[in-house]
Amino acid sequence: MTVAQADALAGLDEQRRRWTESACARVDRNRLRELISGLVDIPSPTGDEAPLAEHITTTLAAADIESHTMYLDDRQANSWGRVRGDGTGPDLLLYAPIDTVTTGDPGEDLPWAGESLRADMAAHATNIEDHLIGLGASNPKGHAACVLAAGEAIRAAGVPLTGDLLLGFGAGGMPTNARPGVGNPRRNTGQGVGCSFLLEQGVWADFALIAKPGWTVSWEEVGLAWFEITVHGSHTYVGSRHRLPYRNPVALAGAVAARLEQWFPRYSQAHDDGLVLPQGMVANIRGGWERTASFTPACVRMLVDLRLSPRTTPTAAKRELVASVRQIAADLDARVDVEQILAIPGEGSDPRMWLCRSAIEAWEAAEGEPHREARDASGATDANILRGRGIPTVRVGMPKVADAPFEVDFAMGMNTVDLREAEKLTRYLVRVALDTVTRNLEEVGIG
Repeated sequence: MTVAQADALAGLDEQRRRWTESACARVDRNRLRELISGLVDIPSPTGDEAPLAEHITTTLAAADIESHTMYLDDRQANSWGRVRGDGTGPDLLLYAPIDTVTTGDPGEDLPWAGESLRADMAAHATNIEDHLIGLGASNPKGHAACVLAAGEAIRAAGVPLTGDLLLGFGAGGMPTNARPGVGNPRRNTGQGVGCSFLLEQGVWADFALIAKPGWTVSWEEVGLAWFEITVHGSHTYVGSRHRLPYRNPVALAGAVAARLEQWFPRYSQAHDDGLVLPQGMVANIRGGWERTASFTPACVRMLVDLRLSPRTTPTAAKRELVASVRQIAADLDARVDVEQILAIPGEGSDPRMWLCRSAIEAWEAAEGEPHREARDASGATDANILRGRGIPTVRVGMPKVADAPFEVDFAMGMNTVDLREAEKLTRYLVRVALDTVTRNLEEVGIG
């Protein structure tokens, strides 16, 4: 069966089909264009999401949805809304983060994000045919817009709900600590801090669906551990390298990094199981005085991100990395230290639980074919926060942009949304939500 022949509401009973048809009839591509543009045009780098959260709260309120801005501090905030049920059914959280790892400011982003700041890297939405381009247009803002639009459609349709439909928009979803030099006193501005705070403050549900890229239903994903690796050498002067013992830690660090990059694929293959294929990489190397090229530092530090299978603890991964580094150090006759500086375990939900079954059934109805699992995932999201707190969670999102009238690299893929896919995802979210928050607790396996 082709996609054109597929019945996206197949499997729903007659009443839920009518409710879902009514809500989906209110999903409009132009409205999605408007929502995404509004989100893109408000910069929201990690740590500075409050203006965007306030905008989302205003948008929810305009749709007659109970809405709240939840401040973590004076610059960082979540937004969340609620469409209330009668209290007899399960509560569902549709969730998306709202922050971008780059800022749109050349002073912060360059040269690390590229030689120049392209148009797609700026917080300004541009429309090209059925595509919207701008910083975070797909990830995360296009997905947040789909959650917004689904909530609007369900509220406008006036469907009688048994459980509450919660709409969550979290700050600090990117894997980053506080940006330097911007005055934020909190180091923990990323790594799911907004999602964690949302749950701590009582915005809780029986099930959660996080909208993030990837047109597949995922019930588990990787965690991550960061390590600081210190490579030791000798502090000396270029004018004396021929007279004194010489052990340049910069050169040694390059050799260590090269060998680690050879080890990471072996680590990945050793943990290739379930839906994940955890990756690793050396992200940066730091050492020495930028004010002079005449002296070597005594040591050089590098940061490593090592992704974790849900079946690998952070300490187990640390032991594997330490063993590899010890062998590398022995081969190079060097002193190399490893320190773990961050750990977020990978988490999974039971694929037999209600929401996963409903989400897969909805996917199969939309595609007219059996669900295709993605088994090479290495991206970590706030789904780990939700699952780690005990909320059964699935992740579903839009596919990568494939047929755009322009070249799509990594950044462009993050910053480009196909409005046709956004419309499809929104209708999908409507179906999954109404298939859940119109049921009683027994039907979804609660109580």
